[in-house]
Amino acid sequence: MKFDLHTHHYRCGHASDNIQDYIESAIKAGLQVIGISDHSPYFAHEHDHPQPNIAMARSEFPNYVAEVLRLKEAYKDRIEVLLGVESDFYSDQIELYRSSYEPYPFDYIIGSVHQTRNVSIFNRNRWKNLNEDQQTEEKKHYYELIRQSAQSRLFQVLGHIDAMKGYYPAFADIAGAEAEIDEALKAVAANDLAIEINTSGKTKDCGGWYPTDAILERALHFGADVTFGSDAHLPSRVGDELELVQERLREIGFTRWVFYRKKRKIVVPIY
Repeated sequence: MKFDLHTHHYRCGHASDNIQDYIESAIKAGLQVIGISDHSPYFAHEHDHPQPNIAMARSEFPNYVAEVLRLKEAYKDRIEVLLGVESDFYSDQIELYRSSYEPYPFDYIIGSVHQTRNVSIFNRNRWKNLNEDQQTEEKKHYYELIRQSAQSRLFQVLGHIDAMKGYYPAFADIAGAEAEIDEALKAVAANDLAIEINTSGKTKDCGGWYPTDAILERALHFGADVTFGSDAHLPSRVGDELELVQERLREIGFTRWVFYRKKRKIVVPIY
């Protein structure tokens, strides 16, 4: 079975095309399951649409859900369409986000840490003038937030858990945060979540998937499940490198990966 849980569309302001275009692309790619998971609004912000190039407007959120549900029904005989969302994780706003999602029938929610200390994880300037110890502290802090997100009981999937390397490839080589990474992976396993193998890293400076093989090996060791997400911002990237990811997971030792339907884990064997 082929599936892709991480796709975006025009509402987030930095992806192209309509939801239907991504579904059609998934069908052409031979997928049986496609998840729609655009960026959640900034629910805590006083303005309806504070960052139009990053996330959808708060007022658009019901329209987004309604469109996915309409297409889920329209395509039910051709492909399974799942209602998802990629949610920011802010430790001090978790209950607001929880209550904002509660009215809707999500199949899954992806929890992603996109900011630490109010700075984007993709901001390469954040690393300027930091010494080795300070870089290690930043990496530790990032994985502490990921651990907290796993323990929040809000998410089914944790998104791109080493995406800080996206525009700063040296992030992967910062030593000293191994214990924090392990604690985050233990929390994923303990709370029955999954981490995604996200192939969008190939479009960034790091030029590879999230996360590294080393983290995937630790995830397997701790019994954490994995899932697949292209993080497509163009319909043509739906399912991108899915077979290569499956092959690599098999080489590492994984025998299964998962997706979610009505927030229940569906296990798919890796052959």
